[in-house]
Amino acid sequence: MAGDSELDPYRMVQELAEDGDEIPERFICKDTPYGLITASLPLMDIPVIDLSRLSSSSATTDEELEKLQSALSSWGCFQVINHGIEFCLLDELRENGRQFLKLPMKDKQKYARAASEIEGYGNDMILYENQTLDWTDRIYLLVSPEDGRKLQYWPEDPKSFRVVLEEYTTRVKMIVETLLKSMAKALNLPDNSFLNQYGERPVMYTRYNFYPPCPRPDLVHGVKPHADGSAITVLQQDEEVEGLQFLKDNQWFRVPIRPHALIVNVGDEIEVMSNGIFKSPLHRALTNSAKERISVATFCSPEVGKEIGSVEELINDKNPRLYKTYKTVKDYPEIFFKYYQQGKRPIDAVKLYSS
Repeated sequence: MAGDSELDPYRMVQELAEDGDEIPERFICKDTPYGLITASLPLMDIPVIDLSRLSSSSATTDEELEKLQSALSSWGCFQVINHGIEFCLLDELRENGRQFLKLPMKDKQKYARAASEIEGYGNDMILYENQTLDWTDRIYLLVSPEDGRKLQYWPEDPKSFRVVLEEYTTRVKMIVETLLKSMAKALNLPDNSFLNQYGERPVMYTRYNFYPPCPRPDLVHGVKPHADGSAITVLQQDEEVEGLQFLKDNQWFRVPIRPHALIVNVGDEIEVMSNGIFKSPLHRALTNSAKERISVATFCSPEVGKEIGSVEELINDKNPRLYKTYKTVKDYPEIFFKYYQQGKRPIDAVKLYSS
């Protein structure tokens, strides 16, 4: 099944899938330290958080805050409902990704990323000789701060692509601010404890993930196991096809599809800010042999130059500081991908104690 011919690094996974059932060797996982690649797993009893209750002053707010604290201390993720984003906007966001995917390759290549950049249309950056590649194509775009956008990579077809993405980004930014305040409240901290480190000019990237059918989904990852380097990641799942899995207590769980709910997980930066109370979870994306799958992820990180460290109120004799304090840098996405492609976690570099 595996092909031995040299892999063209600029060839899209979609083209490989359409050309036949031969999988280039570079995609096949020879070492799976986090367990077998399989969809035959238990369904996750994922916590569900009602954002409207978190942002209200009703009698149910304290109950929702307790659920939030429990979800992030155990799973590190949850599904959010009543998030305020119109369902038609979510549908159009995903459909725009699907329509872009269906364009002729010559039209999509207008937005191809440069070999040395992460933004644009492409697949895995090849950074290491023995790197195992993911079975996914993607559009990766900086959406915030606005003055940093590289619009040459933003598709103009479909015609509504840009305006829908911009509106969605605005809504996600509001959701994240509400969640950061709520996370602080859930730990009995001042409301702005996390927001102050997050800053007023957060760095946000949106990535459209395209997973073509794969003839051997048991040998290939859609996205390898990893934890996000962001503060918060907001994901819109495919509306029909499963594929996302989270690891808890050395067991993988499938994430159920809940129409128009969003998946939220915290990343390494929130784990650091919370001094390890909130967990940045390992997760992965699987492929399947029958259907394509599309998801849209937005990675939300603190403003460049912000100092990130554990909130002082969370540190005491029983709970010593677990992480070094560090400053966010402009080239963090590139740093993250270098760790990711080696199967390492950036958070390990700031731990004060080895686990």
